[in-house]
Amino acid sequence: QVQLVESGGGLVQAGGSLRLSCAASGRTFSTYAMGWFRQVPGKVREFVAAISWSGGSAYYVDSVKGRFTISRDNAKNTVYLQMNSLKPEDTAVYYCAAEISRYPLIQTSRRDPDYWGQGTQVTVSS
Repeated sequence: QVQLVESGGGLVQAGGSLRLSCAASGRTFSTYAMGWFRQVPGKVREFVAAISWSGGSAYYVDSVKGRFTISRDNAKNTVYLQMNSLKPEDTAVYYCAAEISRYPLIQTSRRDPDYWGQGTQVTVSS
């Protein structure tokens, strides 16, 4: 069982930056692909970014490419989402996710994550 705990959400003005962190329990973190999703009330949860077990491969939804960066520190069992040039439409609850696979498929419709965090609110004001 893997537990994921997000932190770093908050309120920021448009154009600002935030860095989300997701701390994972367990010794298997370094073998899992990790990702971030987000959800706005009344809408389907949306894929944002994913990263392979080593950090060598990363995937992004088109709307965040060039603004968001996913990274991981396997020594700290932590995955990050650096969010720059934030827009009001980035406002959502952001969820950390883990996939029992070295290379992610959660960026496609073929695979759902195996574990979820509890979410952290990000609010971008205009």
